[in-house]
Amino acid sequence: MSRELVWRLRARFAYGMARRLMGWPWLARQPRAWQWMQGQFARMAALGHVPAQSFYGHLLLFRGQGQGAREEGLRLLALAAAAGDAKSAYQLGVQALQGDLRKAPDGATAARYWEQAAAAGHPLAARRLADLYREGAPGVPANPALAARYSEHAAQLGL
Repeated sequence: MSRELVWRLRARFAYGMARRLMGWPWLARQPRAWQWMQGQFARMAALGHVPAQSFYGHLLLFRGQGQGAREEGLRLLALAAAAGDAKSAYQLGVQALQGDLRKAPDGATAARYWEQAAAAGHPLAARRLADLYREGAPGVPANPALAARYSEHAAQLGL
């Protein structure tokens, strides 16, 4: 077996173990264990594993410390969304509509991400799209026809 294949298998095994260890809250609170787990998440995300990019992106966005962690989380979510991950696309839409200190709220970007997530079967994305088109947002005028269409789609998806 080649070295790269062994390295990838080792990375996949360690990532799976770190994900399982996340279920033990007392261990995740230990600084050394947490640092090791984050290293496994980062390594697997760097290898292009879409579920790892999504998981670690969410982790950095919501539990990371500082603006750098937030930006890295958004970058990883964007990579996962580009690969078709619905949860990542939904979260990017939420972040786009919220805006932050450097970016104003952008309804058009939120709509684009939520349309991608809704097409992939994410029910909350369809609901948020219906609300967005019903009320309008920065960069998106109100459109009752699209609001009704996405409300129906959300109902089909279980909401």
